[in-house]
Amino acid sequence: MTYVDSADYVFAGDSGRPTWHGIMLTDYIKPAAIRAGIGKVGWHTFRYTFSSILHDTGTAIAVQKELLRHADIHTTMKIYTQAVSAG
Repeated sequence: MTYVDSADYVFAGDSGRPTWHGIMLTDYIKPAAIRAGIGKVGWHTFRYTFSSILHDTGTAIAVQKELLRHADIHTTMKIYTQAVSAG
């Protein structure tokens, strides 16, 4: 399937519907990351990157918690914020 219209899915299968997330990661995202010199990536790479962007732009921790869909704000504060603050 070729991406033609703005309403088309970027990673569409032959049916025009979205490709299964595991196939998308393996067939498209990981090879692109390696070619770009980023190295190995996974879905959590995107979560940590999103968290870093939120943190760097001064987004309130409560808003970060909601956007990251954490049930407990301590997950946001201790795991994600700690990862971006240590450096």
